[in-house]
Amino acid sequence: MKVSIIGASGYTGSELMRILMNHPQVELAHLTARSLAGEIIAEHFPIFTGYLENKTFVEMDLDQIKKDSDVVFICLPHGHSMSMAKELLGSVKVIDMGADFRIKDINTYEKTYQVDQLAPELVDQAVYGLTEFYREDIQNAELIANPGCFSTNALLALMPLVKNNLIDPQSIIFDAKTGISGAGRSANVDNLLAELGNSFKVYNPLGHRHIPEIEQELNFQSSDPTMIQFTPQLLPTERGIYSSIYANASQETSTEALHDLYKDFYAGEKFIHILAPGQFPNLKAVKGSNHCHLQIQFDERTKRILVFSSLDNLMKGASGQAVQNMNLMFNFEESLGLESSGLMP
Repeated sequence: MKVSIIGASGYTGSELMRILMNHPQVELAHLTARSLAGEIIAEHFPIFTGYLENKTFVEMDLDQIKKDSDVVFICLPHGHSMSMAKELLGSVKVIDMGADFRIKDINTYEKTYQVDQLAPELVDQAVYGLTEFYREDIQNAELIANPGCFSTNALLALMPLVKNNLIDPQSIIFDAKTGISGAGRSANVDNLLAELGNSFKVYNPLGHRHIPEIEQELNFQSSDPTMIQFTPQLLPTERGIYSSIYANASQETSTEALHDLYKDFYAGEKFIHILAPGQFPNLKAVKGSNHCHLQIQFDERTKRILVFSSLDNLMKGASGQAVQNMNLMFNFEESLGLESSGLMP
């Protein structure tokens, strides 16, 4: 199967190359990068030395990409995928790593991202790529809207509670820390080691763009309107998301009952792990893997449910989940190419 990546020089694009170069069913076709076109990939990404040494970045040629590809990953900022998807669909399948097709309400999308939705006819066609919840739709999809990294983390942690009406959906506090790779690969003074190292800060606490995406998906599952308070924070580390989530319980429960609920809810899921009682997620355990680690507790004193969640923002939060979706779309084993564990130390 031939795969092309538009925007291959960013973090999600390079992570896709890292996964797919070892995928037994994939041949990498066009790897586009406008500013690096003609340059040897391994010279800019030394991790590919010995693997992609004869591959070069190329200019984007959609006509040629359509001829030479079975599926195309679009790894570009919001606003760029709409016109490309319209041109590509019908010839190839498309997995959009950006936000252009995640939000179903056009007005909400345009207000959130401050761009016009140029392909409204594709929004309903696009399948939201949260693999564990839309597996059957993904198998038959032509266009996937791959979820945001924070959104994946929050939804995997909250869905069992919302679907079972165990929390007040207006009381959710989503407190999440992320590594700097979540901000992308472009130069930014705030992201320099001298600025971020040995530091820690909140950013965009009242208007993060993943809020409407998370609320949309929770509202699809909830019998009552859902609202989240989301505070993202930046960690001085390369990758990973760690979340502490709090919500008021809607009925009496226990840590043991919640643990059993989550174990049953995610039974058979290869990449979702409910940790043993007393064990808590940590970033290092999921770094470089497509796994998500969860722990759940009930606070008898405050009557709140606490969920702790960790995943690699570039893997399960982006490129790993995208490959998981690609595997489903082409009837491969869902975990193909994604078998690696986290890294130690």
